[in-house]
Order: sequence, then C-alpha cells, then structure tokens
Amino acid sequence: MLLDPASKYKPFPIIALADRTWPNKQLTHSPRWLSTDLRDGNQALAEPMSVERKLKFWELLLSCGFKEIEVAFPAASDTDFQFVRQLIKEQRIPEDVTIQVITQARADLIERTFLALTGVKRATIHLYNATAPLFRRLVFQQSKQQIIALAVAGSEQIRRHCEANPDTHWTYQYSPETFCFTEPDFALEICEAVAKVWQPSPERPMIINLPSTVEVNTPNVYADQIEHFCRHFIYRESVCISVHPHNDQGCGVASAELALLAGAERVEGCLFGNGERTGNLCLVTIAMNLYSQGISPQLNFSEMTDIVEQVEEYNQIPVHPRHPYAGKLAFTAFSGSHQDAIKKGFTAREQATNSVWEIPYLLIDPNDIGCNYEAVIRVNSQSGKSGTAWDARTESWVKAAPSVTASLQSAGTNDYRPQRP
Repeated sequence: MLLDPASKYKPFPIIALADRTWPNKQLTHSPRWLSTDLRDGNQALAEPMSVERKLKFWELLLSCGFKEIEVAFPAASDTDFQFVRQLIKEQRIPEDVTIQVITQARADLIERTFLALTGVKRATIHLYNATAPLFRRLVFQQSKQQIIALAVAGSEQIRRHCEANPDTHWTYQYSPETFCFTEPDFALEICEAVAKVWQPSPERPMIINLPSTVEVNTPNVYADQIEHFCRHFIYRESVCISVHPHNDQGCGVASAELALLAGAERVEGCLFGNGERTGNLCLVTIAMNLYSQGISPQLNFSEMTDIVEQVEEYNQIPVHPRHPYAGKLAFTAFSGSHQDAIKKGFTAREQATNSVWEIPYLLIDPNDIGCNYEAVIRVNSQSGKSGTAWDARTESWVKAAPSVTASLQSAGTNDYRPQRP
C-alpha cells in the first residue's frame, strides 16, 4: 500500500445540500422490492445458471413474496431469451407478478428484447446507458448530448413497441449508469429527456432507477444525491424512484436505507447480496432490518434455512456463517458475559406479561425465521457457569420437543438450524 494514497486516489465530490431532510426521518413501511437474482446476480456467477436452475430460483422468489422480478437480459444470451419465453409460454407468471427485463440502448437489442416478451401480460422494460464522466470519456468517447440522444432514441423505440402491443401492461424503467458519480445536473437532464418521451402517468407507469453501480462514497452522500434528484426532477410526482446499490465499500444496505429516507420508493438487489465484485444490496438484510423494527417487509423468510440452502445450490456460492439473520452463527454467543445476559433475558421472558421481544444480543426471535434456540449459546473455553446452565436447560427442551431440535439430533452437527428434508 502507498504511504500517501492521495497521490493516486482522489475523493469523489459531495453534493451541497445544507437543508437535507432525510436525517430527521424514520422508516415506517416497506418499499417496493425488485429481486434481480436472475439477472444481475446471475451475470456475476462463474457458471451462469441454466434454464432449469433459473426456474427453481424463480419459484423460490415467488414463494418469498416478490411481485417484481428482473428475470433476464434476453438479448445477451440464448439461455436468457429461452428462459423468458418459457415463463410466458408455460404461463408461469402469476397475475400479480411483473417480470422485468433489461436492455442496453441499442436498436437491435431492443428489438430482440421485445421478441422475447411476445405474449406477456405484464412487463417492465429496463433501459440503461452510461452517463458518468469516466464512462463518457474513457469507454464510449461521447459527449453529453450524444449520450442523451442515445437514451432518447432507445426510449422512443421502446414506446413505439409498447403502443403497438396494447394487450400488455407495460412499465418503463430508465437507469443513468452510474448515477452516484454522474454530475447531478446531467443526471436530471438525461432523466427528464427520457421521461419527456415516455410521458409518465398512472396509465403509463415509469420508474427512474438511480444506481450506485460502483459504490464510491459514504451512504450519506448517496442519500443527499437521491434527495437532490427528487427535489428537482420535474416529473417527480409521476414516477417511482428506485435505487440499486452495490456493495464496493461495504455499505449497500446502509445506502439503500438512507436512500429510502431521502425519497426513494423501491429497492433492487439480490438474496444475500450476490452480485459482481463485492455484490449487490442484500434484500434479506434490509427486509429483516425493517422486521426487527416492527415493520412488515411484505416478504416471507419464515424458513430461512431452506432459503439459504436453495440459494447456495442455485448460485453455487456459500452464505457466510455470520451473514446477518441467515448465517449459521448469526445468533450464536461464545462469550461468557454474552451468554449470561442471554440466559437472563430468556428467564425474564418466561415471566413476562407481554409479547415484546427483549433478549440481550438477539435482535429478533430466531423462531420467527424457522430457527430454534439450541445453538444460541455454545460452550467453549470462554464460557462460564451460564453456558453450562444453558446446556442443561436446553437439554430439557430437547427431551420435551424433539421435533424442534432435529438439527441437534443429526450426528456430528452443532447447527441450530433445521435441515432440509
């Protein structure tokens, strides 16, 4: 590492927003959710999913309660194209679920995208093009006006196709990539040019997605960017503002939460944060964070162990044992002082007259997501008498409720999570 990193790296600029309002707000309801496991998550896999694996993942996402799912980049590969066709032909899409597909702002790709969607009842067309100065200068060597012209032409082509197929309920989504280090005024200019083409209304819904495709600043700066955009975007009342945070600096969840405070209404991400480089926003974490505050996320993770095992199978990537809410050690205490506090919390709960959850070190009740208590405390060389007392106590639970503790009965396992059949 360099002794003087400033000689090589420069901080990205912040935005002047002295009268920001998001720090004084609190989350009170769940956002709209979009799972992009089958698209953005899939493109980040060393071995992309086959149609069969994608179909299994699709069914899992439906069982979790997702109503918006980005399923493919149909023009990118035959596998993606055929997956979309199979969903439509075999009528696998529930009436209340909208599939989303993505395309670059290229005429041939847009044409193939609509070909894949032939006969679909509900769909969101997601168009993106690069807007950040680094990409304009280094990758595409185009001026701001050329970038705007590309986005406008793609939007016009998409609108023509949608109007030619009125039997489908269409939504249009546009993403300036990457929003988080695009100049704020230019981000507004290009999004307004695209919205002018689409003319958003309740009958013609539109989503503006503001992605931090590469995380380059702290979450408060991203929140300022979102609030600034929401204040000045002339079509604000007619569109849904969506965010798509990545996790390059480890702040994807925080960025999404602060963006919601700043005015965003929809979040895009993947189960357990799969995605390119360090990943996308983890939808499980942000949803369970809401749940821990008494807010229903409108998603169902009641069988977390089963979900983890399926996602590991489809992605062929393990979920970290200390992943929030889902890891095998997410609720486990080894420290004697922690064990003592947890034991006292459970003792007090047995005598409590209300149902409010108050257990030290345990943010939520593991039972709520299909887990039991046996490995909440594990005895090792750091444990004291509370750990031993807990072992004796849980032994009585094992005898009283063997069905709840099936994982402990399996030979050689210390995992508190029930195993899939």
